[in-house]
Amino acid sequence: MSTAADATSVPDRSEARRAIEAMVLAATEPVHPTVMAQLLEVPVDEIDELCAALASEYAEQDRGFALVRVAGGWRYQTAAAAYPYVERFVLEGQTARLSGPALETLAIIAYKQPISRVQLSSIRGVNVEATLKTLVARGYVEEIGHDPSPGNPVLFGTTRTFLERLGLDSIDELPPIADFVPEAAVVESLERGLRMPRAEEDAGDGDASGDDDRSDTATGSVAAADPEESGPSFSG
Repeated sequence: MSTAADATSVPDRSEARRAIEAMVLAATEPVHPTVMAQLLEVPVDEIDELCAALASEYAEQDRGFALVRVAGGWRYQTAAAAYPYVERFVLEGQTARLSGPALETLAIIAYKQPISRVQLSSIRGVNVEATLKTLVARGYVEEIGHDPSPGNPVLFGTTRTFLERLGLDSIDELPPIADFVPEAAVVESLERGLRMPRAEEDAGDGDASGDDDRSDTATGSVAAADPEESGPSFSG
């Protein structure tokens, strides 16, 4: 004899796959596996297993979309191979992108979070008040606490939106910052090539000024890696 429980029985794998596809497709942000597990009444591990299987299936079929784990959840996104077409379709005529200073500030926050406004200004060497407001308004940065130091300054960190835009599951997936720092030998070689020759008689005074030159050159080499030139483009 059938009962009411039969109508809400645990779905088989095929039904669970269809349900996952429907939920992720209908969602406007990544769907956490815990949410799907509660709705389908199956273990979280099984949800992750089904999603991974779907993702592999789409990849094998060379589809124009992919199921990807991002910011702790699962979402559909366009396949990397179709990016040039999607970029022209979505970004045509849009110019509201973050400036170089904004990208630089965002990169510092991403790697140094939690970080205060004063610490940001100290690292960049300029006032970051306006830039920070822009990043908060765009939803890439948010207040995540207060530092216990005198004055209890606000601490900032990146948001879930930041992870979604970069296609990351967590902040731990950011590439090591060492990958973007030139080796000491390269920096020294650049300094030698850019340093102006000075007369022998100025050697005494030149030693002190040479330190400033090296400092300025090193600073310049770091500044040359401006995110405006090589960083990701974040649209408004």
